[in-house]
Amino acid sequence: MATTNLNIRTDKAVKDQAEAIFTELGLNMTTAINMFLRTTIREHGIPFELKLDVPNETTAAAIEEGRRLVTDPSAQRYSSIDALKEALDV
Repeated sequence: MATTNLNIRTDKAVKDQAEAIFTELGLNMTTAINMFLRTTIREHGIPFELKLDVPNETTAAAIEEGRRLVTDPSAQRYSSIDALKEALDV
């Protein structure tokens, strides 16, 4: 098997923290990177989920309702958790 060098730039703190974890796992940086590359090839893509932190529909609706209530001067306000519980009959 022919080998080649791979030069990358990364933040020193990131490298040091990752290296410490790899050491705990009994790996060196080269082995860990090779594992990542081989898994990428095997899975035909990045071997972990990449996604934006987007709230689901229920959470987005709750956020919107909270924003609306904050700006609504007629919205009910509570000065304590006990007052809120009383209003909710909890």
